[in-house]
Amino acid sequence: MAPFNMMIANSTKRAAYGAAQAARVLWYTGHYAYGRRLMGPLTEPGQAPYAEEFGPLDRERLKTSFRELFQRDWKNVESGLYKMPSELRRAPSFSKLWRESRDYLIDARKVARRKSARAHSEVLTEAMRDKYPRYYLQNFHYQTDGWLSDASAARYDMQVETLFTGAAAAMRRQALPFVRAALKGKDAGAASLLDLGCGGGGFLAEVNCNWPMLNLTALDLSPAYLARARTALGKAKNVNFLHQPAEATRLPDASFDIVTSVYLFHELPPKVRREVAVEIARLLKPGGVYIHTDTIQFGDEPGFDILLENFPRGFHEPYYDSYCRTDLPALFGEAGLNKSDETLAFLTKITAFQKPA
Repeated sequence: MAPFNMMIANSTKRAAYGAAQAARVLWYTGHYAYGRRLMGPLTEPGQAPYAEEFGPLDRERLKTSFRELFQRDWKNVESGLYKMPSELRRAPSFSKLWRESRDYLIDARKVARRKSARAHSEVLTEAMRDKYPRYYLQNFHYQTDGWLSDASAARYDMQVETLFTGAAAAMRRQALPFVRAALKGKDAGAASLLDLGCGGGGFLAEVNCNWPMLNLTALDLSPAYLARARTALGKAKNVNFLHQPAEATRLPDASFDIVTSVYLFHELPPKVRREVAVEIARLLKPGGVYIHTDTIQFGDEPGFDILLENFPRGFHEPYYDSYCRTDLPALFGEAGLNKSDETLAFLTKITAFQKPA
């Protein structure tokens, strides 16, 4: 009877996964619809529409790709590639959901006003110029405070999940099988992973949940987001938190088996991308792996190219278009890393690059 019982348990688990994800998608899609109404069209009344380089959006493919993401996510859980996602392992706090929803809806109106006024330099102050690089001092996505306040760090996950209608965490998780592959044959307790631009620590929390013995370093340039990551990883004893830019970490050469970054590179200007690529190669041990997780690029899903073209027009993303045209194997190849694997996950692409042994 054991196999039959296992089948029943697995079916129950699958049903719970599906129900929880459906509820999340519905929740975030509702907030997305509200935000889109506030943001309005890409151009203001009286302005000429943008000349579009790419053809219309393939909506059917978009829906299919969205479903495929969650199908893959479940199969990865079912096959043991990683554990049931943390956001699904416990019942949601309704008071927390209410606070996040209220904050998102209030801030969405502020974001819409900035978008209308093209106001994206509120954080560019004389006091900040001495502390941060110029490229960092912007209201990316027109969000309040840029990356530089506790309030921004607190609402970021809600904003990102809303932008992707509940798919953001599932997309990030598709990097976990790459971590598993990079650890194959290694003692996780003796291995080390550095996450560049760790943000609020959501990805590292999933890494720690699946490999609790793995030595982690969380690096970010925002003290507020780094503090958020400390909270997310509060029970982990094997994490070092570092407030440094990704292009100048001040960490020792060849000190990590794995380096990761999640949605970092499209926020960097081309010159800094090259600097970060060189820094990654310097930090990796011989044979080490860099796992690059970021937006898909032009040509990855031709029917989605118009989305990528218009995204920086609706949100303040000054380096996004150039990123979408970047030859990643060439960028990291010049730094001494070789592409070894790649997968697409809805609107995200995960690529592995290895340092020669």
